[in-house]
Amino acid sequence: MDLAFTKEEIAFRDEMRHFFRNEFPEAIRRKASEGRHLSRDEMVVSQRFLNARGLAVPHWPKAWGGRDWSPIQTYFYQDEMQQANVPPPLPFNVSMVGPVIATFGNERQKHEFLPKIANIDIWFCQGFSEPGSGSDLASLRTSAKRDGDHYVVNGQKTWTTLAQYADWIFCLVRTDPSAKPQEGISFLLIDMRSPGITVRPIQTIDGGHEVNEVFFDDVKVPLENLVGEENKGWDYAKFLLGNERTGIARVGTSKERIRRIKELAALERVGEQRVIDNPRFREKLAAVEVELKALELTQLRVVANERRGARGKPDPASSILKIKGSEIQQATTELLMDVVGPYAMPYQPQFEEGWNEPPIGPDYAAPAAPTYFNWRKISIYGGSNEIQRNIIAKAILGL
Repeated sequence: MDLAFTKEEIAFRDEMRHFFRNEFPEAIRRKASEGRHLSRDEMVVSQRFLNARGLAVPHWPKAWGGRDWSPIQTYFYQDEMQQANVPPPLPFNVSMVGPVIATFGNERQKHEFLPKIANIDIWFCQGFSEPGSGSDLASLRTSAKRDGDHYVVNGQKTWTTLAQYADWIFCLVRTDPSAKPQEGISFLLIDMRSPGITVRPIQTIDGGHEVNEVFFDDVKVPLENLVGEENKGWDYAKFLLGNERTGIARVGTSKERIRRIKELAALERVGEQRVIDNPRFREKLAAVEVELKALELTQLRVVANERRGARGKPDPASSILKIKGSEIQQATTELLMDVVGPYAMPYQPQFEEGWNEPPIGPDYAAPAAPTYFNWRKISIYGGSNEIQRNIIAKAILGL
């Protein structure tokens, strides 16, 4: 493994670091660093700021705004963005449906959707999971039947993140119920304003409204909104999920959170002792830092393999990145709970809503518990950790 960076690569890293820390809107960075949810408008402003500077879709084909970066440049781009608390471009747009349309869509779909997806003029959400069809996605039951120049869609999707903001939804639907589960699925683009679509909020354990149920009752979808070939949607879904898992370890995010935890632990006291000086806390913090350094080296090993020409080939080490990355992210939320102590207990939703009363305890304590509970999901989405362990057992251990 060659981890020596060239002068050009180091210069690129420094360029990304300067841009994200000095040119990106500071108010949005600060709100993200405090663990507060961004509004829809703030997310749009963030992505359009990046897109105007060619930094929203660098991994796309050059014809549609991509930068043709090397694996090392992509690594630095993601790492510096995360460490600077810059919100990433909407993943449903730029890492999921965009690459699918760019790779499998027809020319009309590319011209109609890709520029709007990159600039978030269209907001997409993801219609994959269903009640009873999460890890076993191939068992999905939402149907799409041809009727003249339309499909008629009926069914239900669940855990649909930010569907309350979405203009469109990309869906896996069953178009051939007689085929084997994976062979009868198609990939549709559906306008969320279509008659027959109902969005119902799901309140999560942190008290927020991030996910939804989406119901389809005789929803008409033009045949032209089929991406690729009918009944080939499973192939496109596997391609999409491969993009979703890119960078899911979020090493840069964990680096920044560790820095923030140290800063706050030096302010908080238990009795006469600073939290940062507590031997047990320091032991827990050091253990997470050691694991994070090992994770970073594993990520760099994957990058080094791509630099040697293995780009585009599945790397079983990505499953290790997913498992350890999610576990470390969750561990950082536990450390922050240790730092704020009893001030994590009050439920203060008004902190997100701009309440004009002072918070109970320091202002950074209010989002600690909601973040802790919300981030339990990280080990589930993008391929649950149990599934990733099965992949490692087969691909690496040969079991």
